[in-house]
Amino acid sequence: MSKVSIFMANGMEEVECLAVADMLKRGGVEVETVSINETNAVTSSHNVTILADKTWAEADCTDADLLFLPGGMPGTTNLGAHEGLCALIKEFDAAGKRVAAICAAPSVLGQLGLLHGRQATCYPGFEEQLTGAIYTRQGVITDGHITTARGVGFAIDMGLELVKLLQGEEVFAQVKGSIQHPEC
Repeated sequence: MSKVSIFMANGMEEVECLAVADMLKRGGVEVETVSINETNAVTSSHNVTILADKTWAEADCTDADLLFLPGGMPGTTNLGAHEGLCALIKEFDAAGKRVAAICAAPSVLGQLGLLHGRQATCYPGFEEQLTGAIYTRQGVITDGHITTARGVGFAIDMGLELVKLLQGEEVFAQVKGSIQHPEC
């Protein structure tokens, strides 16, 4: 079974986090939410408090197949300031393991130098922080082992893309149909 670690920080966009987690779970992916705070409680950018499965100190994400960063502000800034998380993301990239980010969070990947020569997208206004990327306004794009998405309006499509990458076309089609996606 594929495993995804979703990193949560105060100020994250809760819909981006939870919609992606939901699609992955529907696709049979093991999802572990990880708070980078000292506690499991994470307060979103819209003042919704959510409990993560584990804190950074409790989690071992090295066996994950994919690391996912939801956007939102100042959640993205908080994720990008976490040295342990940034080191883990670099390790995944160096090993060619999957990394995904949505909204403002692709800027973290850009700041870490992971987007050079890759097509990527993000929330409008963060394009210059995608250092070295070939910016595209696509809703969701995968280039190699990195997937990025533009914003909350594409959260379900981001989740579906990750299901397709991890579980294959058949599971992707089943999940897409079961949620009454407008393209079905």
